[in-house]
Amino acid sequence: MVSFIVGGARSGKSRFAQQICSGQSFVTYLATALMDDEEMRARIERHRADRPVSWKTIEEPVRLAHAVGRAAADSDFVLVDCLTLWLNNFCSIHRALSCAQVERLAKSELDAAIAAGRHKNLIFVSNEVGSSIVPENPIARLFRDLQGLINQRTAAAADEVFLTVAGIPLRIKPQAPSPELNFVSGDLEAVRAL
Repeated sequence: MVSFIVGGARSGKSRFAQQICSGQSFVTYLATALMDDEEMRARIERHRADRPVSWKTIEEPVRLAHAVGRAAADSDFVLVDCLTLWLNNFCSIHRALSCAQVERLAKSELDAAIAAGRHKNLIFVSNEVGSSIVPENPIARLFRDLQGLINQRTAAAADEVFLTVAGIPLRIKPQAPSPELNFVSGDLEAVRAL
């Protein structure tokens, strides 16, 4: 089963992903961050402290499919945190290629990662980067666009998708059936009941 948890910065997405895995016996946390400055070092240490000591950790910033395959070999749950940092690292090492080539390679790597872990409980965490202002520089716009495409591809392949907002996970796939509403007649009571 593939789960996808997406949300803004500090939305509670990593905490929710860890809650899904809590109480499970064989969990591998696949960390994609690079410890390249003191601020990132502090973030990584905070994430490490938040995880149960019984969880196995694989730190792999680029080779996502390989790492998921390794993790799935001896884990029931594989938590990838996060696709945004992975994509940043992936773009960095492939910066000499064209945007179209990077997009094709990133999609291929993601597809291979999903295939490698689909037979287990595979959870991806990612940032929703499209809900903000349009970045002022071309590189940031390209990254935002590619992250949006990667998020769409992950959501399409996932069995369940959650959006986290202010620490609250909202299920967006599969969708629960919604009641029939008559918005034309202004059925405000039915809207409030949602």
